[in-house]
Amino acid sequence: MHWLWLFVVGLVVGIVAKFLMPGRDPGGFIITAILGIAGMFVGDWLAAKLGIMVGGGLGGFIAGVVGAIILLFLYRLVAKKA
Repeated sequence: MHWLWLFVVGLVVGIVAKFLMPGRDPGGFIITAILGIAGMFVGDWLAAKLGIMVGGGLGGFIAGVVGAIILLFLYRLVAKKA
């Protein structure tokens, strides 16, 4: 059940990140979900490195969106070159 919840929240985080950073992206539903899930991990790691312990809840969601935006930026750089 935890993995299903992680996928759903990651999908929402990915959608919010794509909404905040509009543009043409290769990939669809699966890429958005992967971007959101990975963004949650990146955001949590980055917050821990900066000394901001966000945990879960709204702080974790915001950190996930920030992480997903970072990954979306990097994804667009890589996809543009390919």
